[in-house]
Parts: sequence; C-alpha cells; structure tokens
Amino acid sequence: MIAFVSGRVAATGPDTAVIDVHGVGLAVQCTPATLAGLRVGEQARVPTSLVVREDSLTLFGFADEDERAVFELLQTASGVGPRLALAMLAVHSPDALRRAVAAEDVAALTKVPGIGRKGAQRIVLELRDRLGAPSGDGPGAPAPARAEPWREQVRTGLVNLGWSAKDAEAAVSAVAADLAADADGGDPPPVSALLRAALKKLSK
Repeated sequence: MIAFVSGRVAATGPDTAVIDVHGVGLAVQCTPATLAGLRVGEQARVPTSLVVREDSLTLFGFADEDERAVFELLQTASGVGPRLALAMLAVHSPDALRRAVAAEDVAALTKVPGIGRKGAQRIVLELRDRLGAPSGDGPGAPAPARAEPWREQVRTGLVNLGWSAKDAEAAVSAVAADLAADADGGDPPPVSALLRAALKKLSK
C-alpha cells in the first residue's frame, strides 16, 4: 500500500492532482477538500489509498488520515466502490458521515449522487458499528474558518470543480457573510469545511 505521496504539486484538475515525486508525476484522484488545499508549484504531503484493479492501479488522495480511513471503511459496505466512497466524502465530512450512519439519517446519505434510499439503508446497517463515533462536538459539519487567506483557497477549489469564477466568488462572499454573523473569536477550522459550506451555497 502507498500510504502517502510527498512532492511538488505539478498540476490540479477538477478531481485530480499530479504530484511530482522525484521526477515521477503521480496522478491522484482527490476529494474537493484535498484539492482546495493544494497549490501548483508548492510542496504537499497527501495521504493516499491505492486501489488495485485487473486493468489499473489508482491512487486516491485525501485531506488527512482520518478521511482516508473512512474512505477505506466505506468500501467494506456492499455496493460501495472507490468512486462512490470518494463522492460520499465530497458531500460529507468524515464526522458528518459518522453522525448520519449512527443516527440512521437516510436523507443525509441520499444527498450523495448514486445513493438511493435502499442503498443508504444498507450502508447504515453494515457500517453502523464500524465507523466509530464522530470526533467533532457539533451536529453538523465543522464551522467555516474566519481567517481571510481561506478565501482564495476556497475560490480556487470551486473553480477546479467546474464552477465559474463569478459563482465561486459569490459563494465565498456568502460564506464570509455567515462567518461575520457567527463570529466567536475561536480558532479557524480547516479549509475543507469552508469548501463544503461554499458547495452547499451553490447547490441551493
């Protein structure tokens, strides 16, 4: 297993990053949270999971080790392959998935493209005792960060996912407005939470 790749970010796309590891460009399929934190030309260390198929070797990359662990656990459920597991992590954070499964929240799981009601019920049944308890202390996704540098990271992440620059900026501004209204002076949460908040704005 390739546990992580470390090197210069050579390129990013809507769902892929290319990491230059000692002159070898490794294509890594990534979650939006991962892509939002990568910058072309900068060094990066990306936790990965290698999926081996008869005709392919595919690296999947994540924002952190917890996201990777959940990705691998999700695939132990019937009917959940790597693409669907990645889609689940694009829509929900690891802790949000843990909460949804623990609470048998079928509606939350069916927000993921490719998961119907029966599929969601099967995932709950098979993973309820395996995903573990959420590490966060709130009922939803982590609160967006309040530090200004996040704006460009989230904007870039949205554009990489196919949104127009205008729509991306509007979503970033909406998230910023929410932050200002909800300011409590705490430490800024990760960019991945901000990206999910912006995606929710765009999906409405």
